[in-house]
Amino acid sequence: MDESFGKDEKLKSIKLIDILFQEGKSVKKYPLKLIYLPITNPEIKHFKTGVSVPKKLVKTAVGRNRIKRLMREAFRKNKYLVTSNFTQPYALMFIYISRDEISLEDLNKAMIKVMEKFNESENKIS
Repeated sequence: MDESFGKDEKLKSIKLIDILFQEGKSVKKYPLKLIYLPITNPEIKHFKTGVSVPKKLVKTAVGRNRIKRLMREAFRKNKYLVTSNFTQPYALMFIYISRDEISLEDLNKAMIKVMEKFNESENKIS
């Protein structure tokens, strides 16, 4: 099981991010919101994933960066939940929607739940 989160798996394309926020679907499981969209470009083979913590909710840069670091770690440890179930790559954006600090254990549990919810919603459609 690959637990890396390399450069080719990170969501960095501004065009793809814009399309993701315009046309993407979302699932929520407090304190996370996942916006996702299937990638139709045949050149992209990997899931593209990004994390975001709004400045409006977490005022200090130190707090935002810590939460983003924890979110990336939680995704890295549990990405097999989404990558093993789909043949087509997706663009994923995890957004933190709470004002409170969170521990890695709680964030890990929330990440698993939101990924399971994503799996259920996409498997109903497919």
